[in-house]
Amino acid sequence: MSALVLDAAALIAVERNDRAMLARLRIAMSEGLSVRTHAMIVAQGWRGMAGRQANLARLLDAIEVTAVDESRGRAAGELCGDAATSDPIDAALALEARPGDWILTGDPADMHHLVETLGTSVSVVPV
Repeated sequence: MSALVLDAAALIAVERNDRAMLARLRIAMSEGLSVRTHAMIVAQGWRGMAGRQANLARLLDAIEVTAVDESRGRAAGELCGDAATSDPIDAALALEARPGDWILTGDPADMHHLVETLGTSVSVVPV
């Protein structure tokens, strides 16, 4: 495994103080693995409740959050078309993963279909 790529379910698990998710992240970071997501996944989990999303805020400070620009947006739209799916945020996350990465997701069936459509050798792990 070279990195953990997080979907919104993983962010929400952190916010809910899910011990299994926190342990996964702690181990990954202690082993020097990259942990990342993209900005629209953050939008799915962030509600900005002052002082009430401290766990998520700390996580976001510690991981890489990439932008979804026009190019990535077009690629996500194309992937949705190729995979006959309708969630561009998940498609952009599938595009975020590199060979050897693990995607932590609340929707493993859809994510597996997306990465299979891409032909990317990544592991899809349920949250």
